[in-house]
Amino acid sequence: MKIKLSLLLLVLVCSCDFIKKSQEEHVVARVNDTFLYYDDIKNLVKDGTSKQDSTLLVQNFINNWATKQLLVDGAKLNLSQEKQDAFNKLVVEYKNDLYAKAYLEALVNRSIDTSVSKEEAEVYYDKNKEVFKLNEELLKFRYIHLDDNIIDYTTIKKRFERYNEDDKRNLDSISIQFKSYSLNDSIWIRLSHVIDKIPVVTKENKSELLKKSNFIQLKDSLGVYLMQINDILLRNETAPLEYVKPTIKQIVVNKRKLELIRQLEKDITKDAIKNNQFEIYK
Repeated sequence: MKIKLSLLLLVLVCSCDFIKKSQEEHVVARVNDTFLYYDDIKNLVKDGTSKQDSTLLVQNFINNWATKQLLVDGAKLNLSQEKQDAFNKLVVEYKNDLYAKAYLEALVNRSIDTSVSKEEAEVYYDKNKEVFKLNEELLKFRYIHLDDNIIDYTTIKKRFERYNEDDKRNLDSISIQFKSYSLNDSIWIRLSHVIDKIPVVTKENKSELLKKSNFIQLKDSLGVYLMQINDILLRNETAPLEYVKPTIKQIVVNKRKLELIRQLEKDITKDAIKNNQFEIYK
């Protein structure tokens, strides 16, 4: 009698727990003994989505969830236990890898020095120049795109070609009159970027931009383009330090990260042995 009463109480407790859970969590769908809850889909639809699109989005998600769950249940029934054990092992390994990677990244980001000095960049560049071969042309140039009937066109053109300090200040002060422009001719840019940005420059006439100290004046239906080429570098030439410096910085910092990760792994294991958290049984 006591055993029957105990079993009855256990069933009642379990039933109450299930009812309580069902009341607390709104069940949206079920596949066998697996449930999809409202909390699983409540952030699925973004604000501003129409009711029709929202319904379709949620319905597709539920159907996809059900299909996947049915396949999983089918796999559990039909795959060998050995196969399932192998999959479960992979899942555990993947989970552990994610945790370990996230923890190491947090430790690294907390202590890594991401600054790369000019001297460090130069040393790396000098040692690895053969790596920094250009796969496209670079140039230093300036340009102005303006209406062909603009007032003071002759003066603007003269200042653009001469380009002393006074000319620079003057052109910059009236740049609002230009359709587009780039007056910083001290930085390297890709020729392909110039072709994309300036419609009048094409693959057919791009060779004119590959002549050092060349002044170019081109016209189309949109206006006049004035271009001055200061310097060029051709494909397969060594890229200048200032152009590849961001890449070098990334390489140097990544190298530091790898070294720091290796050191952290050693230190963590060493500390665990010291604190009796890790031991190998013989």
